[in-house]
Amino acid sequence: MADPKRILVIRQDRIGDVVCTTPLIRGLRQTYPDAFIAALVQPRTKPVLENSPHLNAVLTDDWEGIDAGKDGYKRVLAVVRSYEFDTGLLPLPSERHTKMMLAARMKTRISTGTRPYLILTGTKTVSRNKYIPLRHEADYCLDLGRKIGVKSDDLREEVFVTEAEKANASELLHSLGYNPALPLISIHPESGRSSPNWLPATYARLAKELLAAQPNLQVMVNITPGNDEARQPFERIESPNLFLPNNGGSLRTLMGLMTYATCVISSSTGPMHIAAGLGIPTVSLFCPLPACHPDLWGPRGNDASIVMASK
Repeated sequence: MADPKRILVIRQDRIGDVVCTTPLIRGLRQTYPDAFIAALVQPRTKPVLENSPHLNAVLTDDWEGIDAGKDGYKRVLAVVRSYEFDTGLLPLPSERHTKMMLAARMKTRISTGTRPYLILTGTKTVSRNKYIPLRHEADYCLDLGRKIGVKSDDLREEVFVTEAEKANASELLHSLGYNPALPLISIHPESGRSSPNWLPATYARLAKELLAAQPNLQVMVNITPGNDEARQPFERIESPNLFLPNNGGSLRTLMGLMTYATCVISSSTGPMHIAAGLGIPTVSLFCPLPACHPDLWGPRGNDASIVMASK
């Protein structure tokens, strides 16, 4: 197999899944430093990969929105085809993107599993062996890179925040009374139903107890704008050291705010993986079921503590 010159990594699911793909992207760049490497993600997850030094481009496919249906598919295909990729890697199989790799004339196409459309399109596959033994999602993603010569076993997740974004986040925090000399705990009570989680009121109780026990501790709570149900339990806490910043719904603003956190507390969700990608310590809630297990979805590359729920 000839060395790939133009590689497209397609990851079309959630924020945490995209972060788990970053070790593959880094491995590709280390193995093929002169290759043109791009990613195809959903618009809402594109900010995760912005400013990555390993990517030449981040493309989007809003297959649930403006790119839905045949016309949307054709528009995205035209963009993908214009880049003349010779290699496509699809860690999460989908019929739409399997066909897209073929229609874009990629000579090397690799995904996972044994779906009929993979076989019919001649797509090469790697097996997850029914998750036995259970490995990390980032390791499974790297299997696709290993198929084309990547040797890396480095599972560290990584995301990149600019100095300008850090400065903007600092200005926002200072407007709320933030003191950089004191530790800042970042709490993320939402999960988007992607994993088992506490109720917002439980996170609020934790925040209240932390503030009462440590007078010099600061707590930042990050909640999606408009989610009043999650926000209300925290608004009832009376403390000058509790901050509820408005990130305007910007993932990049959230990432900038997180760079000031001493520790991030959340369930197994996107902010946990972003924190790992920034090297910030995490305390994360997990359940012991294999599909949700930290061996598969735990943070990688940071100091991580796992709180495991009982069955």
